[in-house]
Amino acid sequence: MSTLRFQALNDASNRKPVKFDESGRKSELFGSNVFNDKAMRQYLTADAYKGVKDAVQHGTKIDRKLADYIALGMKEWALSKGVTHYTHWFQPLTGSTAEKHDAFFETSYDGSDPVEKFGGGQLVQQEPDASSFPNGGIRNTFEARGYTAWDPTSPAFIFGTTLCIPTVFISYTGEALDYKTPLLRALNSVDEAATEVCKYFDKNVKKVTATLGWEQEYFLVDSALANSRPDLMLTGRTLLGHTSAKGQQLDDHYFGSIPSRALAYMRELEEECMLLGIPVKTRHNEVAPNQFELAPIFEETNLAVDHNSLLMDVMSKVGERHDFKVLFHEKPFKGVNGSGKHNNWSMATDTGVNLLSPGKTPMSNLQFLSFFINTIKAVQEYEELLRASIATASNDHRLGANEAPPAIISVFIGEQLTKVLENLEGVSKGKLSPEEKTDLKLNVVGKIPDVMLDNTDRNRTSPFAFTGNKFEFRAVGSSANCANAMTTLNSIVAKQLRDFKKEVDALIEKKDLKKDEAIFNVLREYIKGTKNILFEGDGYSDAWEKEAKKRGLSNHKTTPAALKAKVSKKALELFEELNVMNHVEVEARYEIELEEYTKKIQIEGRVLGDIARNHVIPTAIRYQNTLIENVRGLKEIFGKDFEKIAKEQISLIKEISAHIEGINSNVEAMTEARKKANALTDAQKMAEMYCDKVKPYFEIIREHCDKLELLVDDEIWTLTKYRELLFTR
Repeated sequence: MSTLRFQALNDASNRKPVKFDESGRKSELFGSNVFNDKAMRQYLTADAYKGVKDAVQHGTKIDRKLADYIALGMKEWALSKGVTHYTHWFQPLTGSTAEKHDAFFETSYDGSDPVEKFGGGQLVQQEPDASSFPNGGIRNTFEARGYTAWDPTSPAFIFGTTLCIPTVFISYTGEALDYKTPLLRALNSVDEAATEVCKYFDKNVKKVTATLGWEQEYFLVDSALANSRPDLMLTGRTLLGHTSAKGQQLDDHYFGSIPSRALAYMRELEEECMLLGIPVKTRHNEVAPNQFELAPIFEETNLAVDHNSLLMDVMSKVGERHDFKVLFHEKPFKGVNGSGKHNNWSMATDTGVNLLSPGKTPMSNLQFLSFFINTIKAVQEYEELLRASIATASNDHRLGANEAPPAIISVFIGEQLTKVLENLEGVSKGKLSPEEKTDLKLNVVGKIPDVMLDNTDRNRTSPFAFTGNKFEFRAVGSSANCANAMTTLNSIVAKQLRDFKKEVDALIEKKDLKKDEAIFNVLREYIKGTKNILFEGDGYSDAWEKEAKKRGLSNHKTTPAALKAKVSKKALELFEELNVMNHVEVEARYEIELEEYTKKIQIEGRVLGDIARNHVIPTAIRYQNTLIENVRGLKEIFGKDFEKIAKEQISLIKEISAHIEGINSNVEAMTEARKKANALTDAQKMAEMYCDKVKPYFEIIREHCDKLELLVDDEIWTLTKYRELLFTR
């Protein structure tokens, strides 16, 4: 088996960068394979074009007759680009995308007169055989009917020779079975709530759009090397392997010169992104060896989520052409940094104002403070739910495990904005004197733009940090669908803005306060009540863990513990009040995520047991036999003095035997623990047992295997080593 490892090393070492010639300027390529505004103007009638634009901007429903005209134009555009098939492209609760391709081709009843056909009915709605997608008990397996329905706010695109139509996915009885549907509802809620608050400051605002800019971190490993590791292929991470003597400790990879093969991959990836309208802008080396990052220009949140889901698929396909395995797992390698997907979130008005960016006037800054403080308040109220939104088996390796950021949700705003809030906290209760109004507007609120010029400090240990004109939700995992976190974040902000509006209006109506006075009074109370969530220090420290406990903040280090917040009374009421998800939809997701956690730990346990017993132990015994033959030879030569001469070999033989016993006994114990967990019927209890009783064996077994890796002859070790996976370029 070691021949596979050395053949993989030979293949990887002899690779050359794949030659790739860029087709033209990015600005010319951008959106070429997207049915965007330019394409719609060319291929749609005036009425059809207006129908799509009204649906996008105002949520107007498109009637079936108009849908026929839209479908006709979309088909003609697609055929002009060599497309042969179409698909409803959706995001089920598997965490990946789904598609079923149908040809435009049709014939008449007798098989004659073949034509390319695509009508409004096929555009607007499809009925996939969807019985095997996760549903959390919403329907029985034999009830396969589910519907995909066109989402006109996310434009259709061409991938390969297929027209992909972004859609929602719902059950026959109307429950959401995907990530997109709740996200669209949450975005609608935050739009309505934020627009109402904006009218305090600008009556012309008619719509608020939540924006998102994600940062995708990933590892590149040569495909031959990845194929030589069963754990990487089956689980996305290395379940064993001794750390390399050189890792990331010199920080020489971070922002360094991009390796030639990786750069060739990035160039082709970026061109594919340009054609698909994904506005990627930044590329660089990350901290760990062979780790990289890609980031786009921010977009409307629904479109940004679609683009990130599409991107991960594109990255894998382009990776194959460059002989790379792209790793999205949050922690594929022990001892070096894992990968995240920082979600940079803000809100923008249809008048062109970023609501989390300070302005040039006291009034615009009061608007900024209103949205800034309300966001902090929302996180304070729903920190457990926010933690639950990014809880997965793979992300547990980052959160709360000496990896940025910690499992404790806190907000970082920087020293200077902290001082601004302290000044606002001193606002008098009730009506303000003319002097107080002047002081607030000129000396506190009015000076925010000057303060913000220097507010560039960062805290990389903070899971939720303000970074100048947006909040960065750093705790999202690299393999996650952004929709999960964005649905929760936009929902809690929408709820908070609703409550804020009610409180301000009550002070205006019942206490006879001026609008500014009412806003200042409410914000003052929010500042007093949100101090527990604000933290500027080292999120990794033991002191913060103790302090957070005193403050009453949650610290759920595992997914089974974190997910309980999703079905709390508070969470159920939140989603129901905003019409984001009903109780059935929330509880179904809870069941699905628990089941996914259990299955992932189950798979990892089985793979680890297989590798430990079928790779590590046989290799160790083979080397041990070599040592035994050596000792026998020494005995023949040196007689009774052989024990002194063969002392080290005998010690090594004993040490190997101890590790073999350690592996075997713990694999057996892990298997028994798995059997007991599998006998449980309650999803929460099963997940907890896998977490508490099965998973702990992973590190014990790994430690024995990793010790043997250092003892056994490198020439016969079958598993590709960390130094080879991380430093072969």
